[in-house]
Parts: sequence; C-alpha cells; structure tokens
Amino acid sequence: MRKKYIIVTGGVISGIGKGVTTAATGFFLSEKYKVVPIKLDGYLNIDPGTMNPHEHGEVFVLSDGAEVDMDFGHYERFIGGECTGTQSISMGKIYAGILEKERRGDFLGKTVQMIPHVTDHIVERMEEVFNQTQAEICMIEVGGTVGDIEVELYLEAIRQMRRIKRKEDVLHIHLTYVPIPGGVHEQKTKPTQQSINLLQSRGLFPDIIIARGKAKLTKESREKIALFSNLRKERIFSIPDVPSIYEIPEILAKQKFDSLIQGMMQIGYEKSDKLEIWKDTLAHSQDKNINIGIVGKYTALEDSYSSIAASLIHAGHSLGVKVSITFINTRDTDGIGELENCEGCIIPGGFGDTAIENMITTLKFIRENKIPCLGICLGMQLMAIEFTRNVLGIPEANSLEFNKKCQPYDVITLLDSQKKVVNLGGTMRLGRQSSILTDGKIRDLYKKAKRIKKSGTIHERFRHRYELNPDFAKKFESTDMHISGVSKKEGIVQFIELDDSKHPFYVGTQSHPELCSYLENPAPLFMGLIAACIKK
Repeated sequence: MRKKYIIVTGGVISGIGKGVTTAATGFFLSEKYKVVPIKLDGYLNIDPGTMNPHEHGEVFVLSDGAEVDMDFGHYERFIGGECTGTQSISMGKIYAGILEKERRGDFLGKTVQMIPHVTDHIVERMEEVFNQTQAEICMIEVGGTVGDIEVELYLEAIRQMRRIKRKEDVLHIHLTYVPIPGGVHEQKTKPTQQSINLLQSRGLFPDIIIARGKAKLTKESREKIALFSNLRKERIFSIPDVPSIYEIPEILAKQKFDSLIQGMMQIGYEKSDKLEIWKDTLAHSQDKNINIGIVGKYTALEDSYSSIAASLIHAGHSLGVKVSITFINTRDTDGIGELENCEGCIIPGGFGDTAIENMITTLKFIRENKIPCLGICLGMQLMAIEFTRNVLGIPEANSLEFNKKCQPYDVITLLDSQKKVVNLGGTMRLGRQSSILTDGKIRDLYKKAKRIKKSGTIHERFRHRYELNPDFAKKFESTDMHISGVSKKEGIVQFIELDDSKHPFYVGTQSHPELCSYLENPAPLFMGLIAACIKK
C-alpha cells in the first residue's frame, strides 16, 4: 500500500477538538493499518515542557521521555500504541533544524528562505516520521487556527505535499465551529464559510468538513456549508457537544464517516470491532454518582489535568459509576470546605512553592477524616511532608524545591542525577521507568489489572526532579506509612501507602499513572480510588 496521509486543520476558534477529531479518525483505521499521528505546533518552544499549564494545558509525557502536547494523550487512548518524541514537531524544532543545516553548509551557500527551505524541511520531518515508524497511514494535526501567522508555513508545506501526491493518498479534513448566538437561536455558518475561504486562499481545498457546535448541524446549515465549500453534503459532518469524548467515534460512524474516508482513500472498508467494545463499555449502568475533587494549583484551566480527568472516566465506566469532577483551586484557600461534597480526591503534580502550604493543610484534613485520596508526583511528596510534620512530629519538614535551606529536614530532596543540571528544558527524570512493588494495596491493584510481572516489576511514566529522601523513607519503616515500591535501578521511592487499618485509601506515587490509562484498560490506581469511594 502506498503511503497515506490524513491532514486535520481547524478554523474559526481554537479549542474545538482537533486533537480528539484526529484521534477519532485514526480510531477507525488503527485495527487494520498502522496509524501514526503527527502534531505540528506553531510555537517557537522546542517542546511544551517548560510552559505554564495555564497557557498550554497539560504536558503529556511519552514513554521515550518526550514532553509533548496533551493531544498525544488522545492519540494513544483512541488509536493505541505508543507515540515517540519525533511525532511532535514544533516550529522551534523546525527553525533549530534549519540553523543546524545552515551551519553545516547543507545549503551550499544559498540564501536560506522560508520557501522553499523551511517548508521543505517540514515535509522532510514528516516523511522521516513516516519512514522511522513504518506507518501505513499518517494522521497530521496542524495546531492552532487557519489564519494564525504561526501555522502559515505548515499550510504551505502541506499544499506543496498535496501537489505531488496522488489525490487518493492525501485526505484533508477541516474542523470548524458553527455558533448559535444568543437571541437568534439559529446556527450561523458565516464563520465556517470564511474559514474555508482562508484555506482556499492558501491553495488548500478540504475534502471533508466537520462542524462542531452546541447542537447537531441542521439540514439547512449542512447544505449551505456544502455549497460554499464546493463539496457534496455527504462530506459535511456534525459533532455536537457530548458528555464524553468517547462517544464521538459512534457519532461519526452513524453518519458513515468511517466508510467514506476509507472509500475516498481507496483502502477498503472494514467495520471497527473496537467501536463495539467501546459502545458496550459506555453502555454500562452508571446509577451511582461519585464526586472526585482535584485539589491543585492549575485548576483555572481544566485542560491542565486532562489525563487525570480521562482516567477517572475510564475507571468510572469500568466500575459502573458516573464520576463527576470538582476542581478545587488551592492558590487562595485550602479547599477543605469544597471537599465536604467529595467522596474522594486527587492531589496532582505541579511545580514551585505556590499554594503548597494550603495543599499540606488539605492533606492533613484528608488523612484524618479518612477521605480516599491519590497523590500523584507532587501529591505524593506533599503526603510525605504532611505525614512527617504531623505524625512523626517534625514540624520543620519541607522540600528543597520550596525551601533551599530546609536541610536536614528535607523530606523531599533533589535527585542525584539533577544536581549538576543547568538547563530546565528536557532535563528531568522523564519517561517510562521500572518499579518493584512490595506486598500491599498497590501491588494488589496492579496484579488485578494484570499489569505486573511475577518479579513484582511494573512500568509507569515519570516527570520529576525531586525524590523522597532515603533517610526519611527509613523513618517511615516503623510507622503505618509503607514504602510500597522503588525504582528498579536507583532505588528511588516511587509508591507509598497508608496502612488499611488507618485509612481506606491513602496512596501516593511519584509516577504519572494517568498517562497510561485507557477506556478498555483503566489505570490500576484510579480503579482503586474509585472502588474505595464506592465502598465509602
């Protein structure tokens, strides 16, 4: 089979779901073909690793340690398989590559220009991913919105690529937004028309239009969009707002989206078995409602905790309960009052000393009132600090990240591998790491999920610079706070848990288990948290 490309662009506004649409499209093809997603981002950063979550949302970490856009979480959860850092292409990486080539003399004295040199390099990078991954179909999502100056070179590179490829080998899907202004209660297609005109002025003529909006696209709106995009109405699709993004494949399948794209690309149509599995999972009775509080410092933008929210949904569907999420901002308050309406909570990852004391106060309340709790990364570290202060009786306990002069009371200390690190970008302990679990609640959860080897070894993804100080880990040995897992190579503490006799579920992990959770295979620790909430 010749190489196939599916391009996904977005118009009108950002944040309408290009990543989910890309993932859902790949969902239909991934059972029969090797589908590899690529994300093109317009920012000049090399990667999003040093960006504030309030600006960019969650940083998703891949198994190879690459820090990438949160859309990669959708790709892995919908399409399956593990992505690599090469599949994340930012304009920062493109320009860095161009400058490296220029210094090597690769351009043979020519004046380096945006066109053709930068656009050629973009196409080269995409082809490299195709060849390295041995893909059959490449899903290429162009970040941002058509009209943004940051994506102009990507669009030009795609135009050039389309020009030299066969028509059936490149499919262009354009995602737009159809608003319903207050007062008129009528769908307005003018923004979509203008977005399509912008694309056409760049020499790009989309093959399929998908309209997002609060409601399903009306017959009149569909016909109007078809007229102005010069497409048959069968190529205009609608994705209305839905409670769960996992409903989107079924919504598209009902409109025969899957058969259309496979027909247009001449690859033969096969109905997805995975779609039936998802439909069965989503159909599970959810009579009981569980409210989980996410107690963090980045809750002003809910996308900061995208994978955590997804993991809770996965566990809820598996256990037959509806999971609602309350985002509790600890920047201005400890959030204890809001926890009264929550059956359980999560203390997620984060960086810096902002809101730390409020979170520690909250953890004391959680521990003493036996509220099921999962601490992730920073959350585990704060669990250790709170326990040391209030149970071991060492009020000076702190982290070197928050107080550089807290020794010898540094419960959380800098990893040995980080002591000579100067640059912040891409230098943490990142990616897939092995841990060995001891007997206890955590090991039982991984065993039940069939995610543990006979040796007690498991694998999770990590993103951190600091660790639980081994000296304080020893102090925990004589208490009810158990060290449940350490890294296979360095012996770094990766998992802690409070004894069942003291708390129904008080578990901390230095890892990010939310990065490896799937609708058909939820993360074990999230299953444990929701199960504890149900019992409560």
